[in-house]
Amino acid sequence: MIEFEPGTPEIKPTKTVVDMIRDAASRNADREALVEGETRLTWRELDRRINQVANQLRALGVEKGDRVAILSENSAAFAEIFLGTIRAGACLVPLSTMASSEALEKMIADCTPNVFFLSNQYQTLAQPFLPELNAIRIALDFHEDGWTRYTEFRDQGTTSDPMVSIGMKDAFNLIYSSGTTGTPKGILHNHYMRAVQMERIESAGYVDNARTLLSTPLYSNTTIVAFLPTLAGGSCVHLMRKFDVLRYLETVEREKITHTMLVPVQYKRIMEHPDFGNFDLSSMQAKFSTSAPLRSDIKRDVLARFPGGLTEYYGLTEGGGTSVLAAHEYPDKLHTVGQPGPGVEFRLVDEDGNEVAPGEIGEICGRSGAMMAGYFGRDDLTEDTIWRDGKGNVFFRSGDMGSFDDDGFLVLSDRKKDMIISGGLNIYANDLELVLLGDADVTDAAVVGVPSEQWGETPVGFVVLRENATRSPQDILDAANARLGKSQRLYDVCVRETLPRSEIGKILKRDLRKEFLG
Repeated sequence: MIEFEPGTPEIKPTKTVVDMIRDAASRNADREALVEGETRLTWRELDRRINQVANQLRALGVEKGDRVAILSENSAAFAEIFLGTIRAGACLVPLSTMASSEALEKMIADCTPNVFFLSNQYQTLAQPFLPELNAIRIALDFHEDGWTRYTEFRDQGTTSDPMVSIGMKDAFNLIYSSGTTGTPKGILHNHYMRAVQMERIESAGYVDNARTLLSTPLYSNTTIVAFLPTLAGGSCVHLMRKFDVLRYLETVEREKITHTMLVPVQYKRIMEHPDFGNFDLSSMQAKFSTSAPLRSDIKRDVLARFPGGLTEYYGLTEGGGTSVLAAHEYPDKLHTVGQPGPGVEFRLVDEDGNEVAPGEIGEICGRSGAMMAGYFGRDDLTEDTIWRDGKGNVFFRSGDMGSFDDDGFLVLSDRKKDMIISGGLNIYANDLELVLLGDADVTDAAVVGVPSEQWGETPVGFVVLRENATRSPQDILDAANARLGKSQRLYDVCVRETLPRSEIGKILKRDLRKEFLG
């Protein structure tokens, strides 16, 4: 593993997340800690279950640093396993339910878990790699030979705290990228990184009386960065197994939800729902958005109609640079993703690794106290993502292009890999998408580059039209090209009912490109 020093946080952590959650359970024993469906656990009850899972893992021979993998939808059991694994000193590997069987097989082979938890919903997905799986198998919600039922596993464990000694450099979790080719990259976070992220507990209002509603999957860092601070702050997490707009709005009203983390596509669906105005959402204090840029028109709508503040985070699962936009404080900066967060440094660099001039577009590189330990077992990939300044300080390359405005707010241009080079000129897909979205009949849009004999690459748009729209794709294309510069013009526009997205709302441009090329 490549050794490097992360940046210096504004507040250097003195306790691990494990310690923080242990302390929260001690001072809030009779308050609710976790709600999922019909399950409602007080801090005393959750703490006992965390201890039972931790002790049972230790009894199975799991030691510090060993990997514990789980493939499941959100559930109370998932939360117990998550927290029990880190209390045991082991490294949690939450596997993506959106990955293919082939990709999951590569993840399992890469991390070699000692224990594997599986829910019934994903048995078919796991079936191809189960014959070769050399791990203790625990079934969350089904009966099958060779598997131990989760409740039987957990309830055999003692309820006393194992008090495993955990250091800041010990492994916390391993989150895999969803790579479509080769072996997906395992992003290794240690306890120091997660502890640094807890500095947002007080500023975000997660202390003691928050009720945070989470509907994105627990395998995603998007969810984890709200899940952990809520619990470390002694507050209550409400988990949804699957996002549904009406159930989400009903839950906010019924449970008096104060905090939530949503991805952009969820905000869009919530704000477009015809019954949105029929719910009492006045309990909401703070809403957060991450995983993809939140469109300025949606931010504006959220600020106007959805109670509570709106904060957008831009950053990487790997850590490094994080920018923060308190949209309710800076309504004139909704086209940006905010300013560097506490203790964060950004640099913008060109293709040769040189810093660009102020106001120019460059690849965003970030440094902070919250940085991954590296890609698991892949020093070569870790080195590829590192940019070093003149003093040798390590920054992580984001793969995103952007610039800073005169007030120090970060404006995103595009993913570097999504930048289209046509006729030797750089075309940023995001610029073209904004033009398409400016059409009153377009509700969603994505632009990808496709091969062109004449230009090398040429941009193609994919759009979703509003209900009852009657215009042709050619009309949408002509209207967009009339507003674009000559070098930016779209080659074609394809109309779809929906755009393919990951479970956390990112548009799957590779699928669109593949569809167009046939």
